[in-house]
Amino acid sequence: MKKQFILTLFAAVLSWNAQAQTTSVTSPDGKLSVSVSFREGKAYYAVDYDGQPMVSESRLGAKTSLGDFSSNLTLVGTTEKSIDNTYRMRGTKCSQVRYVARQANFETKNDKGERMTITFNVSNNDIAFRYVFPASKSANAIIVENEATAFRFPQSTTTFICPQSGTAMGWMKSKPSYEEEYKPDAPMDVKSRYGEGYTFPCLFHIHGDKQQDGWVLVSETGTNGQYVGCHLSDYDAASGYTVAFPMKGENRGVGDTSAAMPLPAATPWRTLTVGRSLAPIVETTIPYDVVDEQYRPSTDYKPGRYTWSWLIWQDNSINMADQKQFVDLASRMGYEYCLVDGCWDVTIGRDSIAALSRYAQQRGVSLMLWYNSNGIANDAPQTPRNCMNTALARQKEMAWMKQIGVKGIKVDFFGGDKQMTMQLYEDILNDANHYGLQVIFHGCTLPRGWERMYPNYVASEAVLASENVYFSDYFAKQEPFQLTLHPFCRNAVAAMDWGGSIFNNYMSRDNKSRHKRCTTVTFEMAAALVNQSSINCIAMTPNNLNELDATVLDFLKKVPTAWDETRFLAGYPGKYVVLARRHGDRWYIAGLNAEEKAISVNIDMKELAGQRVALYSDTKAAAPIEAACKLKEVKVDKKGRLTVTMQPNGGVVIL
Repeated sequence: MKKQFILTLFAAVLSWNAQAQTTSVTSPDGKLSVSVSFREGKAYYAVDYDGQPMVSESRLGAKTSLGDFSSNLTLVGTTEKSIDNTYRMRGTKCSQVRYVARQANFETKNDKGERMTITFNVSNNDIAFRYVFPASKSANAIIVENEATAFRFPQSTTTFICPQSGTAMGWMKSKPSYEEEYKPDAPMDVKSRYGEGYTFPCLFHIHGDKQQDGWVLVSETGTNGQYVGCHLSDYDAASGYTVAFPMKGENRGVGDTSAAMPLPAATPWRTLTVGRSLAPIVETTIPYDVVDEQYRPSTDYKPGRYTWSWLIWQDNSINMADQKQFVDLASRMGYEYCLVDGCWDVTIGRDSIAALSRYAQQRGVSLMLWYNSNGIANDAPQTPRNCMNTALARQKEMAWMKQIGVKGIKVDFFGGDKQMTMQLYEDILNDANHYGLQVIFHGCTLPRGWERMYPNYVASEAVLASENVYFSDYFAKQEPFQLTLHPFCRNAVAAMDWGGSIFNNYMSRDNKSRHKRCTTVTFEMAAALVNQSSINCIAMTPNNLNELDATVLDFLKKVPTAWDETRFLAGYPGKYVVLARRHGDRWYIAGLNAEEKAISVNIDMKELAGQRVALYSDTKAAAPIEAACKLKEVKVDKKGRLTVTMQPNGGVVIL
């Protein structure tokens, strides 16, 4: 009985035989199990959930300057412990988290006698693992050249994954930038579009027997200037997907594709979120559970909303008169920020930007300024350039921004995932904190736990975002698919700067020309709640003040951006989604429909049982932009259930 108690406490079962050494590490609720095996000098792991295989046996290990840790490994020893941590977050999907997990550490040595520990943390629905290298007598540093880390899934699995682009592609050679198209429920054996694999995060749909489906979301977290940003390779029937390092051509070919770290050292965490339903995928906090704050905030950073002229009014709007209009719009709506986009240093001028900042502050609004990250990364010509790529330039620029009252920056056009670029992200964030600046990144990599690691970090683009809705009718038609997909993948693992809910009917300044918006007003309202970023763009234009119904304007004035709790209620990636988010003691429910037909959804929220709530929904119409947003009061039944209907490319909001 005592032996059984110990095994249950640590959730580990150690079995030995002549061929293999295997340890099973089980989650606190007993449903998620990771089996780690050592056989013929190689390390493997496999994942089951509630008795169903989710990840087939897959390789572990890395090749380094201290030798090969993927072959000729010897298991030296195994230790286990329990983890129970509570932490608070600012401006993410929830504000307080309790992280309870079982940890197993597998100490190994290679044929050179060098040591590496494989650490697995297993919590309810989440797995995080990494490689830890202790101090060595033979070297003070280690270079990780590549990893054997792999993810093999059952053959029936389908995917929701985004191809990694090639290098020096796209506008002004600004790719890779995590801005490619997802294909829903695609088979694993289809080669990626550019032959370079897939960017994190990657969502896998496990089609089990007897309709017992499962879901696995794969990503990584804790990446900083000590490592490279990784992605997944193309699928191989034998090995599955393997962790891939940056491509040689990133950053114009400058910099190594390997990772160099002083010893002792650890790689970033690879993460898997596993469940029968999509709820654990949407609600996961694993990107933050296993990382630590890297520095203290220099000030009390405020969440909020921002206006942004460039999305609809484009380059010609970067002038003093138009920017004052968008400052005034922010003030009228009670928004905290106004973002001034590229080339402001030329078209407005630094002295006038200082005057604009004073003008904004007098109206309760703070400016955020756009910057080009270059450097050498690409040929993007927008200015200001070469202000963020070196410490001397950054600190001079940031000191000036602090002096004139600017509260944030948006830095664009990065060069890829090499270690030198990951270090640049960290350096920008660290320097910005000294000057009280919050940071948004665009044309960039996936953030990996950065909301907790860097307290002034806000969000990253790293998605085929709203600017593409403006650029073409094709992407305007794709918006519903995109925004019903990302709660399950991109926005599930990190804050996402989509770029704004759009309220013009047409993608033009006059709101009469170019192509139409393909969503309803209620869809765009709900998107402001579904898209998670602590400083969120509401892409209104001044004319919307006279065009939108008063009930819509009232909602947009009060929409929160920081959440205490997030709950998945219903949905399927790329088809529809319904989320509940709590701000203080109030729940906000938002639904989006990407289907070509109206759908009815049953909402089950015991917290609303018996209450009368405000329901925003769409009228039926021939085209989405012709639908009106209607507001009515409805009563939730005694069990907390309510059925709502979402029109095609429409949405619902419940307060």
